[in-house]
Parts: sequence; C-alpha cells; structure tokens
Amino acid sequence: MARRTDLLLTALAPAIWGSTYIVTTELLPPGYPMTVAMLRALPAGLLLLVLVRQLPQGIWWARALLLGALNFAFFWAMLFVAAYRLPGGVAATVGSVQPLIVLFLAGALLGSPVRPLAVAAAAAGMAGVALLVLKPSAALDTAGVLAALAGAVSMAFGTVLSRRWQPPVSPLTFTAWQLTAGGVLLLPVALWTEPALPALTQGNVLGLAYLGLVGAALTYILWFRGVARIEPGAVASLGFLSPVTAVLLGWMLLGQTLTPWQVAGMAVALGSVWLSQRVQAGCQTANRSGSSSARSRVTA
Repeated sequence: MARRTDLLLTALAPAIWGSTYIVTTELLPPGYPMTVAMLRALPAGLLLLVLVRQLPQGIWWARALLLGALNFAFFWAMLFVAAYRLPGGVAATVGSVQPLIVLFLAGALLGSPVRPLAVAAAAAGMAGVALLVLKPSAALDTAGVLAALAGAVSMAFGTVLSRRWQPPVSPLTFTAWQLTAGGVLLLPVALWTEPALPALTQGNVLGLAYLGLVGAALTYILWFRGVARIEPGAVASLGFLSPVTAVLLGWMLLGQTLTPWQVAGMAVALGSVWLSQRVQAGCQTANRSGSSSARSRVTA
C-alpha cells in the first residue's frame, strides 16, 4: 500500500510536466527559453529556501550544485536547444531514451540488477512515445539530436545520483537547494544569450507562476521524494506519462486531433509504465524473500 502511494504521488510530477508545453505556447512570450527556464527555477528555489531556512553543509554544497546542473540547468538548456532545432516529436522521442539510460546507470552506480524485461519495457515506452508524437515528415538535425541525448543523459545521471546521495534533509529542502543552484547557473546564460523580457501581461505572469510553483517546486518535491523511496528504473519509467499528458491536453484544450496511431502509442507507453512497475515490484519481493531466507539460515 505504501509503495502504491509513493508511485501515485511520484507519477503526479511527470503528469504535470506534460502541461509545460501548452502553458509555454499559450501563456508565455516566445523566444526566451533560457530566461523562462531561469525564472522557472530560481524564484521557486529561493521561495523554498525562505520556507526551509536551511543551507547545505560541507560536501552538500558541491553535490547540490552538481545535481542542480544535471536536473535543471544543463537539462533544461539542452531541452530547449533540442526543441528549437528539432520537431517536437523527434525531440520527445530522442529524450524518451532516459529511462533506458537510468537502468544501466543504476546498475553501474547503485548495483541494481539490469533485468531484460525492464529493458524491454523501457524500449517499448520509447516506441510508444514515437507513435504518440512522431510525424512521418519529421526531419533530423545532428545538433538537435545530440542536445536531446545530452539532456536525457543529464537527467538520468541526476536521477541516479539523487538516489545514491541521500541527503540528511527533507525532500522539500533538497528541492530548494537544487532549484536554487539550477536557477543561479541559468542566470548568466539567460542574461548573456537573450534580450530582456518585454513588459509582462497578466497571462505571462500566470504562466510563469504556474511553471515555477507547480511545474517546478511542487512537482520536484514529489519527484525527489519518489527517487528516495522507489527504485530508479521504476521512477524513470514514469516519465513516459509526460508526453501522454501533453497530447491529451492538446486534444482537450486546443482541439488538436487524436489519430489512431496516437491512441496506440498512448496504450503502449502506459503499458510500458505498468510493466516497469511490475518488474521492479517483483525484484523487491525477490530481494525481501532472499533476505528473509538468509536471516532464517543465520538464526537456525
């Protein structure tokens, strides 16, 4: 029951991230990706820091900076580069390799077993995302593909290292450190590469507030809470919920068409999430059984 609750709460994060596209396109001024990324991270991080009133200590300064770069600054920068150089479907499909990368990184850095069925589930999720968002006319751009891959690798390392380096603080404080670090790293990039924002409309302010408070602060508190409690492979597979939500919101709110191929892709992506959770739950059960047997032998 506790695991199911953890999964549901963690799944809210990528499901909400799926709304980022529609909020960005409908409420924010175009052409300011780095500035928007910085404004999404830094104000939310500072607000959380004021609430928790706790700064990193010792090695956690360096770890918070590195994780802030991996999970936010570098990841979001590469995400926007890919989005500008590739059609959305190609960028999303390339980025969906992240759960597969997490499986192998968790094996290398955490000693987690790499199960063939888990690899198959991650590959199926990629195929589902491709069916969901990829168009036959999609064109490839080498720099864009490399940026999408770099973003996926960055987030994968951030997920696995966030699990390996369990902080001596709450997920709220851990999120505050990383969001602030990511926002600080993005600040000079935004100032150097983009002009000043125009006068913000009420819609712009509403969009930025949503992305910062809900799309960053709330969701990453849930995400890092899940990373601490659930196997990295199971957490990463939940990322397939993001493109599913994005397509559904486009269909419901913007009147976009939903083709049979997209419906099939949605079913495959959701099926891969279900299979990943079953595989990871089975691994947990097997590990607990093995531990219990070992303790019984020692007791005997």
